[in-house]
Amino acid sequence: METIIPKKLKSGSHIRVIAPSRSLGLISAESKQLAIEALSKEGFIISFGKHVDEIDNFNSSSIESRVSDLHEAFADPTVDGILTVIGGYNSNQLLDYLDYDLIKANPKYLCGFSDITVLNNAIYAKTGIISCNGPHFSSWGMKKGFEYSIEYFKKCCMENNEYNIEPSLVWSDDPWYLDQDNRDFIQTKGFNIINNGEATGTLIGGHVRCLSCLQGTQYFPSFENSILLLEEDEETNPALFDRLLQSFIHLPEFKGVKGIIIGRFQKATKMTPEILKKIISSKKELSKLPIISDVTIGHTTPIATFPIGGTAKLSASSEGITLTILSH
Repeated sequence: METIIPKKLKSGSHIRVIAPSRSLGLISAESKQLAIEALSKEGFIISFGKHVDEIDNFNSSSIESRVSDLHEAFADPTVDGILTVIGGYNSNQLLDYLDYDLIKANPKYLCGFSDITVLNNAIYAKTGIISCNGPHFSSWGMKKGFEYSIEYFKKCCMENNEYNIEPSLVWSDDPWYLDQDNRDFIQTKGFNIINNGEATGTLIGGHVRCLSCLQGTQYFPSFENSILLLEEDEETNPALFDRLLQSFIHLPEFKGVKGIIIGRFQKATKMTPEILKKIISSKKELSKLPIISDVTIGHTTPIATFPIGGTAKLSASSEGITLTILSH
């Protein structure tokens, strides 16, 4: 399938906010206003889907409401890009109801992470459109430590040049939305090499449990010549991560994976570099793949924006790590 790169955003672009997972009704008025102000500062015009505040089951609106807002966002010729409110658990409810022909006819960047992994990968699998594993609308309400996230959102969604993903100087695992003024930032040690090597491939993946929900369906992206992104949240643990990684390895098409990028784990997962290396080394199928970890993707902050369906080059050796986004 041909890869489709949406039109780049710019100052003055119109961004529609939709809630395909959890509702905007869960976000505080202060956080919503801070997010609007931060996006407006970058020159964006912000509007909201008609149903973003509704709450039905699983802290979301109905399937019909969420599908309607997503379709409207893609179909509206005045909308240039789409941000999701936040993650959750149930965006896979929408997949059989989406009009992929409509989406393909109106390619736009859809940006979010966590549960939005489902939509990012399904839309790429069905249409070839690149979407973005990056900050939600709610993420833009962060007062401190968000500069890195803005920088890489711009590199992916607003610029045409290749860009390197560099480690952030600090990171945080605190519930920032509960106390914006007292944050706990930790010095980074850079990305970590698990296996040396070089690879170039199509970026797919994101949140591990969400990606696993697509296995065996028409919405699962091809592993052919791919670089696999893997990240998790605090609800996982080393044994669960091991089991889900093994399930990907068992797929016949896993042989198409050329490299793996693993995001930084939250503290509550109890995953350590030593445990992760033991998990990887226990799987002979991974022994010849370049693999790096502690990358700025996922549920710690800040995060870089990765183009799902874009092309990346990964190099890991004793001389260091280079992670370059080639097409986005």
